[in-house]
Amino acid sequence: MLRIPHARELQPNDSFQPIRSRSSEYPKQQVGCPNTRQDGKLGNYPADMDAPEPQRSLVMENGQSEILSEDRVKRSLKAWLEASGWEVSVIWGRAHGIDLEAKKNGLRWIIEAKGCGSRNPMRVNYFLSILGELLQRMDDPDARYSIALPDMQQFRRLWQRLPQLAKARTTISALFVSPSGKVEEVLFPS
Repeated sequence: MLRIPHARELQPNDSFQPIRSRSSEYPKQQVGCPNTRQDGKLGNYPADMDAPEPQRSLVMENGQSEILSEDRVKRSLKAWLEASGWEVSVIWGRAHGIDLEAKKNGLRWIIEAKGCGSRNPMRVNYFLSILGELLQRMDDPDARYSIALPDMQQFRRLWQRLPQLAKARTTISALFVSPSGKVEEVLFPS
């Protein structure tokens, strides 16, 4: 039970005035102003404090907690592609456009990426939306197309449930990125 100094249990005929008048005994705190966090959401924070940066964490099967944001997935993919000789352009954050476009020896690879999300229903939505985004970008018959997701059991199951015919006709592959930055490509059919 929370104890407030100078508080007593209220009786049926008590008014609230004695409790309100005691609030003047507590030190005044500077009230915060609405600030926009880096993820675009508003929050109230003390005036002398910056809005905290939100972090999504994921507890892996081995018990480790890792942050697998969309930008971290993109960073890992960029390093992996560059190590294989690809020239990579990345759109960071939630800006519109192709998330990763890689070029090498006249070849083009288009990759859409998502982060881990915080809940199972959100991850299902991420999976469906990443497929839709990639399909809308399929305008080059010679390009290679992939979706990139954190290496999580739920994303792997969603990929496995996608019909083989859809994978074969679109030639979309899945890139699974581990917290350590390791990338595994799963080609169609999987």
